[in-house]
Amino acid sequence: MPHIVLASGSPRRQELLRRIGITDFDVVVPHADEHCSPGLTAQETVAQIARRKAEAARALTAPEDLVITADTMVFLDDERLGKPRDAEDALRMLTALSGRHHTVCTGVTVRQGDTLDCFSVSTDVYFRDVSERELRAYVAGGEPMDKAGAYGIQGQGALLVERIDGDFFNVMGLPLLPLYRSLRGFGVSLL
Repeated sequence: MPHIVLASGSPRRQELLRRIGITDFDVVVPHADEHCSPGLTAQETVAQIARRKAEAARALTAPEDLVITADTMVFLDDERLGKPRDAEDALRMLTALSGRHHTVCTGVTVRQGDTLDCFSVSTDVYFRDVSERELRAYVAGGEPMDKAGAYGIQGQGALLVERIDGDFFNVMGLPLLPLYRSLRGFGVSLL
């Protein structure tokens, strides 16, 4: 098996790799431009950023390393909801999401040398109507502060979600089945 590098500082992505049996990997955090060209779809946006992260990771990894990068964003209508700047921004985002559905997109790039596999996955998430008191309590707990869209479905944020249509792990930040299929193309067998 090639040496695997997760080019992401996300503890959730690290946890997800371990869940599928990838326990021996290194972590690097590349810095890439996250601004995107106007007119791109949500899936094109996250795929473009994941590809940029893969290119930025070249300086931090060996050519033979198998590098995994990802970028996850929340889209409400045409608005991109990133990580909140502060508690008030988190409350603004969560209030906008309450009682509505939004889309979570993750772009993933798997790279080894000059060979790239880029893909993106979308999941529709439906929030229940959430009271302002509940949202303020959730924000006060601190969980939203490092997450796109200001919630984590794997934590207390699950209490805000009525249902999802699509890949649960995508909402956590790394769609596992598509990643598994991509890794098989690079000769990594997990089962």
